[in-house]
Amino acid sequence: MSSTLKGNPAVVGLAGFGGTTLLLQFNNLGLCGPGPVLWTALFFGGLAQLIAGLQEFETGNNFGFAVFSTYGAFWMSLGGILLGKHFGILNITGTDTGWFLVMFTIITAIFFLGSLKISTMLAFIFLTLLAGFILLDISHLGGPAVCTTVAAIDLIVCALSAWYLMAHNIFAQLGWNLPVGKPLIK
Repeated sequence: MSSTLKGNPAVVGLAGFGGTTLLLQFNNLGLCGPGPVLWTALFFGGLAQLIAGLQEFETGNNFGFAVFSTYGAFWMSLGGILLGKHFGILNITGTDTGWFLVMFTIITAIFFLGSLKISTMLAFIFLTLLAGFILLDISHLGGPAVCTTVAAIDLIVCALSAWYLMAHNIFAQLGWNLPVGKPLIK
């Protein structure tokens, strides 16, 4: 009986998450328009992560399944919000978007706690993601606009950290070990 080596779905999930997060922050900083964010959110951050999540399910990785499926749906939903704003569907306000973000902030807090048992790098990714969501919540729910700028900088660090973890997963199979740290909680 031969074993067939399979790819790690986290590689694509982390690539989609990191890339789409990075592009959205470039938009938040005024460096690019919403068009590339919309299409990347629907396909790279959304569909690719959703597929990665479903593949994580097949491997029995409940954490990866939940995370990639959840954020895949987040990006698809955000793409829908962007389309809705552009076409005036349902008159989506900044406050509406703020409450949408609050929902994902709470989910991210749960994922952050779980990440503490996996690796230091994963915990760092979720910590920066949680901080970014909190800052965006504040900004969208009537707080100072500077919170969006600070969130963008924080989330660029988050996105690049996700790509670092992606590289770790790619290079590990090649015998090159990028350190990711031990779990912070046993």
